[in-house]
Amino acid sequence: MKPIASIFLAILGLLTIAAPSIGQVLPDPSLPPAPLQLPDITSPQNFSASMQVIVLLTILSLAPSIIIMMTSFTRIIIVLSLLRQAMGTPTLPPNPVLIGLSLFMTFLVMGPTLGRVHDDAIRPYLDGSITQQTAIQRAQIPVREFMIAQVIAAGNEEDVELFHSFGGREPAQTWGEVSTMSLIPGFMLSELKVAFLMGFKIYLPFLIIDMVISSVLISMGMMMLPPVLISLPFKLLLFVLVDGWRLIASSLMSSFVPSG
Repeated sequence: MKPIASIFLAILGLLTIAAPSIGQVLPDPSLPPAPLQLPDITSPQNFSASMQVIVLLTILSLAPSIIIMMTSFTRIIIVLSLLRQAMGTPTLPPNPVLIGLSLFMTFLVMGPTLGRVHDDAIRPYLDGSITQQTAIQRAQIPVREFMIAQVIAAGNEEDVELFHSFGGREPAQTWGEVSTMSLIPGFMLSELKVAFLMGFKIYLPFLIIDMVISSVLISMGMMMLPPVLISLPFKLLLFVLVDGWRLIASSLMSSFVPSG
């Protein structure tokens, strides 16, 4: 019992010593509660380290959606996925490889646009020379110009007009009248059309190989042998001989029209 009694007396002594300080910390219940005051986070000088971490985590959580909707990532990943299907290897290269390659190609294509966003919006805002609202407005300009340039180059202006007029708006005479909320889905539709058109062109040579192999097997009476099993090595050999990965990457990156 002696150890238990010693521990009890020690805890009682600590509480006795801390009692005056606790009485000073607790507020008077008769006084009204102090109003909650939040710092002005629109100014970068008021950002604490913890607030900067919270904002950074928020941006990182939204980054995948921003990359998919407003950059060249959509076209690149769809074309590479269709290429994988055309070769007859639906699981090779694996998804992490395709996504990683698509991301790096996206960074290369979007480099000038992202550089303008940094120079015109992010750096002045961090320096305190512009407000948060001004930084957001400036950051939209290069991204909008990139999306508009791709839509015009593909001739898919009607996709943007579809979303612009869906809210009962009058037909836009200039691109400045089109809101960003209407431009983003129109840009995505345009990218889907261009990606599937490029995928169709990629499919043709592999389809020809499948048809030739199938015709040869039928003429030889080997109907029980799957044509895909025989055509796969020939398709892989043809793709390697023509340096297909370099051609696909070059065609994809050169298909994007520079903005501005």
